[in-house]
Amino acid sequence: MKRFSPLLLLIILSIGCKNNSNSTEDLSINQTLEDAPSFFESNQQVPSAQNIPLIEDQKDYTIIPIVKDLTNPWGMTWLPNSDLIYTEKEGKLYRFDGNRSHEISGVPAVYLRGQGGLLDVTVHPDFKKNNRIYISYASSEGEGSGGNTAIASAILKNDELIDLKVLYKATPNTKKGQHFGSRFAWDPEGYLYFSVGERGERDINPQDLKRDGGKIYRIHDDGRIPTDNPFVNVPGAKTAAFTYGNRNPQGMTAHPKTGQIIAHEHGPQGGDEINFIKPGRNYGWPVISYGENYGGGEFAESTAKEGMEQPFYYWVPSIAPSGFAILDNAAYADWNGNYLVGSLKFQYLEMLYVDDQGVTKREKLVDGLGRLRNVKIGPDGMIYISVEGKGIFRIVR
Repeated sequence: MKRFSPLLLLIILSIGCKNNSNSTEDLSINQTLEDAPSFFESNQQVPSAQNIPLIEDQKDYTIIPIVKDLTNPWGMTWLPNSDLIYTEKEGKLYRFDGNRSHEISGVPAVYLRGQGGLLDVTVHPDFKKNNRIYISYASSEGEGSGGNTAIASAILKNDELIDLKVLYKATPNTKKGQHFGSRFAWDPEGYLYFSVGERGERDINPQDLKRDGGKIYRIHDDGRIPTDNPFVNVPGAKTAAFTYGNRNPQGMTAHPKTGQIIAHEHGPQGGDEINFIKPGRNYGWPVISYGENYGGGEFAESTAKEGMEQPFYYWVPSIAPSGFAILDNAAYADWNGNYLVGSLKFQYLEMLYVDDQGVTKREKLVDGLGRLRNVKIGPDGMIYISVEGKGIFRIVR
């Protein structure tokens, strides 16, 4: 993808600004971006989301319990030996060996409030060599009261996390209990992506590159900032940021065929979105949205604006999406290639049939089982789901 040179970025920022200051460093990046052209040409194609057929649960599959009696299994991943690693939001990390769960010690203290706690977990792509594992969690470390999203890595040894290192800690801390984000994804080049929601600061964080929150980030596996991240040469910017204008992404994955990072995020009352994550793009929150205020009433300028991305798909009403996976297993027959998204609100797994033009139909799975917190594809190619108050299940067809 064509990128602007550092010099051109600075020229754009300087010319577009209406402030009389002689230095771009004195300006709020939020103010500058409002007046300047977008860094990248944005996708303005409005997705077709109306009148998409929604197929009721056909129940042509089998649900197999894997780990029972869990409270809030937020994140899950697998070791190379196929042991399942999962989190419980209240601050516990476990390894399931196929017969029983073993608690993993060394987990840092978490800020347990609202949607915050111990959240996602992933292992390094080269885990066999380095035994490195990554967790996202709400942390109270740093200045101020409350907490914010932190990303840490550690060595997993004998069911203990050792050599734990915080790779990124969002600021500032706040006592607000919503929108921590926290999903992980790895791209084919070995970069780690993670999300941080806008932490309930709708009108402050998402559109300001100087502030954490409302963004998707990209880092090296050791926490270093990639030199080709889109905002590394923007004065004062959070250089780990890869995109901005995101609300609260709680689902993210790499496409199994292309490696493209794809995420979905919560809208307010309607306007949940699926987005293809591209460097430097502005995904519009809260300037544009297909949702409305809780209780009714519009808040966004419109549903489209030059310089802001249109989603690949959006939901009205909101399904409250969490967890995201893409099938790549011929054993699932005509399901293969479909997108899978958990619904917290409606308590089912939504399967979306897609083609190059977008979503063609939708189908409910495991309808009524409970609040779907996560969905992943296991090392066996099978669908795994985690359900609040229930546990972790495998779906076989």
